[in-house]
Amino acid sequence: MAAQSVTRSLQVVDTELSADAVEWCPVPRWHNLLACGTYQLQSPPEGTGEGANSPRRVGRLYLFQFSQAGGLFPPLQELQRLDTPGILDIKWCHVPMSERPLLGCAMASGELQLYRLTDTQEASCALEAVSSLELGPDRLALSLDWSTGRGDSSAMQVVLSDSVGGISVVSVGASGPSLLSQWKGHNFEAWISAFSYWDTQLLYSGGDDCRLKGWDLRIGPTPVFTSKRHSMGVCSIHSNPHREHILATGSYDETVLLWDGRSLREPLAEQAVGGGVWRLKWHPTQQHLLLAACMHNNFHILDCHSALEGGSVQQCPVLASYILHNSLAYGADWSHLDPREGSPCTPPMHPNSRGDAEGKEEMEQKEEREGAGGSGRGGHLRIQYESPTASFDTSLEDEAGRYIPSPSPSPPPMPMPSSNAPPCSSLLASCSFYDHVLHVWRWDWHPDRLSGSTHINTDTLGEGKGGGEGEEA
Repeated sequence: MAAQSVTRSLQVVDTELSADAVEWCPVPRWHNLLACGTYQLQSPPEGTGEGANSPRRVGRLYLFQFSQAGGLFPPLQELQRLDTPGILDIKWCHVPMSERPLLGCAMASGELQLYRLTDTQEASCALEAVSSLELGPDRLALSLDWSTGRGDSSAMQVVLSDSVGGISVVSVGASGPSLLSQWKGHNFEAWISAFSYWDTQLLYSGGDDCRLKGWDLRIGPTPVFTSKRHSMGVCSIHSNPHREHILATGSYDETVLLWDGRSLREPLAEQAVGGGVWRLKWHPTQQHLLLAACMHNNFHILDCHSALEGGSVQQCPVLASYILHNSLAYGADWSHLDPREGSPCTPPMHPNSRGDAEGKEEMEQKEEREGAGGSGRGGHLRIQYESPTASFDTSLEDEAGRYIPSPSPSPPPMPMPSSNAPPCSSLLASCSFYDHVLHVWRWDWHPDRLSGSTHINTDTLGEGKGGGEGEEA
């Protein structure tokens, strides 16, 4: 029997600059925090002097808080925004440092920037820049990954890739980051780098030279394997934190490959997804579920059960899709929160959560417009979209700017399967580039009906393009 699943949009936020990275905080107590990074290439006005016409790569880092306290306000509230150099990737450390979450950002300035979560005088929280490390001149930091994917707090390290093909390994301690090693890994842009969460002396990288490479830090900057199985640039890699040796990779060739790290000559499975695969994320608790951000073909949730369990189907069928973005699908992540349950107890957010004069002035102006009955909260903006089939307005605000809860507060009930297993629900975030929007959405499904299913939720899946075939290793 086909698996039953439903996806539903909860909120849409205009990030103003092009959005390319989102990350829910994985540290307990702070699971309701969401970070979003943006990147914008800006050309300065003409005639502003010699050398002044070089484009600038600017960005902004957002911190949001998710709450399900009630339907009167949007669930996602902006706590902070920081203007930065362009941000290409963001990752929370999976374990706290000095009892606080730590966020790493790969910057267009060629730096690793670290932010620590701190308390504020307004009984809220904010990100504070604590340290940075330059990777070298004339390069952009393109990706990063922490070695802490399985909750191991010993010898915390970060691996980064950059625009000149470099791979850098950085140690992060109480005194800040320090460079351990750096080498030339790829002939062109090294789009992605990632640790093996099961053996953090092993790491992987992918580049615009169509190569997937593995490295062992114990033997130096010589690849222990090189695969040409992807036929175009490799731009996403994620180690499965639940299953040892399992690795997922994605490429501009519009395919997702699953690998067993003990035998990398041929992948375990290959799945065409109809768009260049910019990011892959394994589910935080369900070992067979993989989230893919597919650039020109939206966001998809893949079922990898058959491939990982040695089944006859060597594919990872799409279980559900989210198609409400209207531009390049770049950032995506699962939350550890269950949207069916209440949010963790967190301090109330101060209305002037940005903590600056500009935020205070904006809040006062909004309160004047709304009057005494206004919510006094911002963060959810009116945006017009065109879907693959029709135009529709995703606005959830009234004319005064107040949040209007969805007319369907709960997804439609799903038929119960033959067993007594209860349905499950996941909270996700995704962002897209040129339309500069962040979406928060949920997915409801029956876990015991996923395995081996090829059902696609036709209410939420758009038309996709066929995937390309990669070369054999």
